Amino acid sequence: MSQGWSRRKQAILLMIAAATLWSTAGVASRHLQSAAGFEVVFWRSLFAGIFVAGLMLHQYGRGFVSRLKLMGSTGAVSGLMWAIMYSCFMTALTLTTVANTSVMESLAPLFTALLSWLVLKERIPAATWIAIALAGCGMGWMFAGNLSVTDSRGVLGMLVALGIPLASSVNMILLKRRAHTVDLIPAVFLGGTFSALAMLPLAMPFQASVQDVLILGALGFFQLGLPCSLMVKASAHLKAHEVALLALLEVLLAPLWAWLGAGEVPATATLTGGALVLLALVGNEIRTWQQKQV
Repeated sequence: MSQGWSRRKQAILLMIAAATLWSTAGVASRHLQSAAGFEVVFWRSLFAGIFVAGLMLHQYGRGFVSRLKLMGSTGAVSGLMWAIMYSCFMTALTLTTVANTSVMESLAPLFTALLSWLVLKERIPAATWIAIALAGCGMGWMFAGNLSVTDSRGVLGMLVALGIPLASSVNMILLKRRAHTVDLIPAVFLGGTFSALAMLPLAMPFQASVQDVLILGALGFFQLGLPCSLMVKASAHLKAHEVALLALLEVLLAPLWAWLGAGEVPATATLTGGALVLLALVGNEIRTWQQKQV
């Protein structure tokens, strides 16, 4: 049990690191000069794919291609889910507000828990359902003042944003079913590749400056490629709904970086709602730890 608990702690730390890296997108994007919308998705996805390809070449050498083939259809579907998440996020932001998009993202733990129960036949503890509900309330509180759907464009944006938690939950189930038998980190490479190819015609003509490409390159490496690979590693030792809950740290930390790095002072509702989300995450982990000791 002690060895299993040690691996679990390492997985939790990996997820905290992943969510922290994901959360830097907002503050980094404040320094973009001319790139926007689909072009941002294209460059981030392209560099994410390059990063993971380099990681795989370093680790597997000539076995790079065989690792891709070894994943089979599971890897292809996982790659597609990554691509949907990458693409839907920025596409939704071109149609609706950050608040609307973030609240739709917060549905991921609920969808993941439901799929875990239906597909993996996992028993979801009552404490976890409470944590999911509390985190959802906290997210709603954080963005309540900025939520708005005033026209059909806003509705479409929220529907597009719904693709993020749906794809995320499906991907979580795939990782849990196959992560112990197949290395699915190459699926992150496929996700970046699929997303970049899909966004390429929409991104042209390119307008990004050299500074923009450098920033988006850093985001592709350290805000997409690396944290997504860390999440794949963490998922082997955490339940799917736990990974989804811990991923909410991304939205919790993003306003903090915007405050420290771009001078955007968070509203009181953001701080209060964030405290609820943090309480839900910490409470769920403490409850899980207590159950492990029984």
